Amino acid sequence: MAGTASSSSAGTSSNIMLAIFEKKTTQIDLYRPLRNFIAFNYSERDAQNLEDDLQTLKEYRSDLERQSDPSPTARRDLLQSYFKALCLVETRFPISPDKDHVNTITFVWYDAFKQKQKASQQNIHLEKAAVLFNLGAVYSQIGLSFDRATVEGRRQASHAFIAAAGAFAFLRDNASTKASIGTSTTVDVSVECVGMLERLMLAQAQECVFENTIAKGSTPGVCAKISRQVGLYYEEALAALNAPPLNQHFDKAWIAHVQLKAALFLAEACYRYSLELHEKENIAEEIARLRSGISALTEAKKSSKGAAAQLLDAINKLEANLNRNLERAVKENDRVYLMRVPNPSTLPPLPAFSMVKSMAMNEVLDASKEKMFACLIPDSSAKALSRYTEMVDDIIRTQAEKLQQASELTRVRLKEMDLPESILALEGNSSLPTDLKEDVEAVQISGGPIGLEAELQQLRDLRRVNSEMLVQIEELLQKEAREDSQFRSQFGTRWTRPQSSTLTKNIQDRLNRFAGNLKQAAESDARIERSVKDHSALLSILDHRPIESALPTLARPIMSLDANEDAILGTLKQSLRQLENLGAQRAGLEDMLKEMKRKDDILPKLMTSTGSYEDLFRKEVSKYDNICEEISRNIEAQEQLLLQIQGQNNEFSVIFNLEDYKASRERCYKQIQAAVAKYREIKENINEGLKFYVTLQDAITNVKQQCSDFVMTRNIQCREMMEDVQRQMAGLSFQDTKNTPGGYNNSYPAVGPHTQRSHSPQSDVRPPQSYYQPPHDQPPVGGYTQPHPQSHPQPHPMYSSPQQPPPSYHSPPVPPPSTSPYPPHPQASQQPSTNHEYGQPAYPGWQGQYYNSHVPQPGSVPRPPYTIPNQYPPHQQGGYYKPQ
Repeated sequence: MAGTASSSSAGTSSNIMLAIFEKKTTQIDLYRPLRNFIAFNYSERDAQNLEDDLQTLKEYRSDLERQSDPSPTARRDLLQSYFKALCLVETRFPISPDKDHVNTITFVWYDAFKQKQKASQQNIHLEKAAVLFNLGAVYSQIGLSFDRATVEGRRQASHAFIAAAGAFAFLRDNASTKASIGTSTTVDVSVECVGMLERLMLAQAQECVFENTIAKGSTPGVCAKISRQVGLYYEEALAALNAPPLNQHFDKAWIAHVQLKAALFLAEACYRYSLELHEKENIAEEIARLRSGISALTEAKKSSKGAAAQLLDAINKLEANLNRNLERAVKENDRVYLMRVPNPSTLPPLPAFSMVKSMAMNEVLDASKEKMFACLIPDSSAKALSRYTEMVDDIIRTQAEKLQQASELTRVRLKEMDLPESILALEGNSSLPTDLKEDVEAVQISGGPIGLEAELQQLRDLRRVNSEMLVQIEELLQKEAREDSQFRSQFGTRWTRPQSSTLTKNIQDRLNRFAGNLKQAAESDARIERSVKDHSALLSILDHRPIESALPTLARPIMSLDANEDAILGTLKQSLRQLENLGAQRAGLEDMLKEMKRKDDILPKLMTSTGSYEDLFRKEVSKYDNICEEISRNIEAQEQLLLQIQGQNNEFSVIFNLEDYKASRERCYKQIQAAVAKYREIKENINEGLKFYVTLQDAITNVKQQCSDFVMTRNIQCREMMEDVQRQMAGLSFQDTKNTPGGYNNSYPAVGPHTQRSHSPQSDVRPPQSYYQPPHDQPPVGGYTQPHPQSHPQPHPMYSSPQQPPPSYHSPPVPPPSTSPYPPHPQASQQPSTNHEYGQPAYPGWQGQYYNSHVPQPGSVPRPPYTIPNQYPPHQQGGYYKPQ
């Protein structure tokens, strides 16, 4: 039923209060049915993994079935833990008579006030309601256990009763209705009963506060307000007890106790309030309040059967005090004040003030942070989570788009107003557009216009080196030809080897083409130098460092009528700072949105929610409302600020003549763009020239080496033939002919740049056959063949040249040269990939871009600015002489 306890009161009342007994239950097994459900609907492995959780749940239930615990606080902790576990069970294990559900569990609970009545249900709602009821009962027992004769004891007791009221309120709002469905129910967990118990616990909590107020010596007015609220709580509990279904369910002693308490604290409030009225000399109302209190006590004592004796003693003491004060007040009024006493029924209600309210149990009983059965996620919860995630994503996406649009709008509007560039220009901090500034920086890094002269000098030096090499080759060939002519004149018909001119025809043609290309290159170089000179004024702007120093400046007006330009400039700067702050705020709001979404884990709440998912979604989504409102306010503030800046900028433009400055700045931008374009054009032409000269130098070097080999071979032949001719003249020729089996032909091989000499270590005497017999599949002209033309891209226009050699070399016409951009490396037809490096610079001290570059392969490098032929024919296999 209920427990009672009392202690001596600091006031006129006796501290007699009630505690609720727990509901009782029968023993059931939760372990086996739940484990079977997991194994059947999930897997045996999941059942094994959840073994600890199932054992914990089993222990909670077993401890609950035992009615005695070491302490009320331990019992409280058990009930809270078990309720959280039940919330997790509810969302994962459907307990009902349905064949597909957990249908072997039946919960049985007895009524706490009429223990012969019981409820038996196959659903978890009854179990949760009973646990919550017992939690409230245990809190009331904890409150009753404190020593309420002390201030601290009463304070702790008040907190315990507040928690008990919170447990009963949570039961009323979340479980009572579901537990009362069906025929097998009990009254103690009904909405009416737990609502009454909540008011009763609040009354006892407020009563503890009242007694502490009396102990602290508070004013009569304050004590009256707190006392009146105690009476109101008791009156609300009494009204519930006198209404169905509770009027036939509780013992008479319960109703008598609550009724006397309600009357006691009404009379107490009248007594305390009358003391304040007496101090104010409001004797008439004092008399009426005292009579009202006495009337309430008299009426309550009529139905006091079964009430505690201590409570009746407290009522009698209070009634005596009321009568004594009433007698004194009546005498004073009759003798002194002579006021008309109002009827008590016409008096306004006494003021009341509540010092307590039911504890919010949502956090105490929140199971979302519990890890029990965490790996079991039903499909319904997963789908609900997906739906909620979509809702949140839609909010985040919409708000992020608003923020981005606001930032883009700001950027566009400021660009239209040329802000803040115009202000920076006024302060001497002009800037170029980003792309144009990058172009200028690239030009300056590459050397700028000043560096063009050094590159032009490289072109001159490379051209000089190539020309000198051509002269050296020509002198070498001419020297060999003169020597051959001298010997031919000396020995006459005995000098039988071919003339030099017949062997060097192809190489002479090649040298003529090289010379012609050099001539055309010189003309192209001259055009480049003229272009650099003609555009020096245009290009000079690129030498400004920093380039911003070349831009025009925005100056203050020379004369001002009202001298308010500083004020206008200051307000415009202030508005721009405010706009910048709004932009920073938007960035922070966007980060806040992302962080909220990252931390928004609703799954635990979904797994413990027993109500509608939509209600939970609305509650959870509402936490984004504040930040969405901040975003809207930010965008509205930005719109107003942009309008303000527009007006301020108009004034600024007029005063500082901004339009003329913009026109001048645009002209400067165009000049810089034109200078960059012209620099790139000149730079590209110079690079093409450098590529050509380096490639041509490699080709001439190879030809020079070939000619050196040719001259060396001709010199060796010359010595051999001189020895042979001298032997003939000495009479040795007849003996040599006589000793030679087939005789020999007194002709020497046609030694050309590609013929090979057979080096015999035994003798320098030639065999008696022809010294040179061309292969059947090769032309017999001097050991050279004309290579097939190759297709290549067109040369750069600055370096295009005619295909025929210039007339200065007086060479006979030659077939059209190959269109190959550069002379291919020797034996290119046999070795398509050559990685030879030229270890010598183009000329002493040259450190150009193409120094030590790899030999370009046919078709794999850009076409040089000259049209030159292939430098050699493919290597002839089987030739008589092969340069080593």
